[in-house]
Amino acid sequence: MKSFIRWSATLGLIGSTILGSFLAQPSQVFALPEADIIKVLQDVPVFTITDEQGGPLIAVVGDNQKVTQVFISQQDAQKFLAELQKNKPDLAKKVKVQPVPLSEVYKFAAANADKPDKLSFSLMPIQSQVELAKKLLTASGQEYQGGVPLFIARGGPQQAMLSIQQNNQEIVPFFFEKEQVQMIVDKMKKDQPDLASTMKIEVVSLEKIIGLLQQETDVKYKDIRLVPSNESIQFIQKEIQSQSNQTPQSTPTTPPK
Repeated sequence: MKSFIRWSATLGLIGSTILGSFLAQPSQVFALPEADIIKVLQDVPVFTITDEQGGPLIAVVGDNQKVTQVFISQQDAQKFLAELQKNKPDLAKKVKVQPVPLSEVYKFAAANADKPDKLSFSLMPIQSQVELAKKLLTASGQEYQGGVPLFIARGGPQQAMLSIQQNNQEIVPFFFEKEQVQMIVDKMKKDQPDLASTMKIEVVSLEKIIGLLQQETDVKYKDIRLVPSNESIQFIQKEIQSQSNQTPQSTPTTPPK
């Protein structure tokens, strides 16, 4: 899968945090053309259960609605497959966990959105992060409304979103794990103590972010970056290492006589 190659750019985010600052947000925050939405999503690996032909494992629910699960965590996908092996061993023999960029899920869903028999994708969040999101939301008088939680940092006099300097570009990271953004906030409190009292972590759902990016079309907002979980970053590193170890074999040619 060629998309694994460019995931290496995502790994640099964690090492860039010491240059973090708070970026004042525009009046309309989220707005991206279709191609740029795909760019935002393609750095995030997700995990599906597919059959021998590569098609997703589908469940029919409610009024004959077709649904397939998309796991944010590879471990969660493996656990689902393990349960399937216990309960439906014959089916489990025919399926496997398949990694795919989140952008591919988005493109497929968008292309089939108007079809009467469309396939719906159920994004399965990391449960431990859901619990952390619930605590943050409860503390601010809100309730968890479902979905995949993303964590962002705010601070400064205008409560602006955290930005990170990477390759001479200001980017705004949204994290799949609270621990990742907490590490940045803790470091910034030490490096910039004058901002310490203003810093806080907020929660927004991945689904809401995608929806807003689709709806707002007047303002460009290309600086957003989705930072995968540490588990997914390790997966990306292994994929990159695996691909770098593969040397293309040239086919010998017979010289003309």
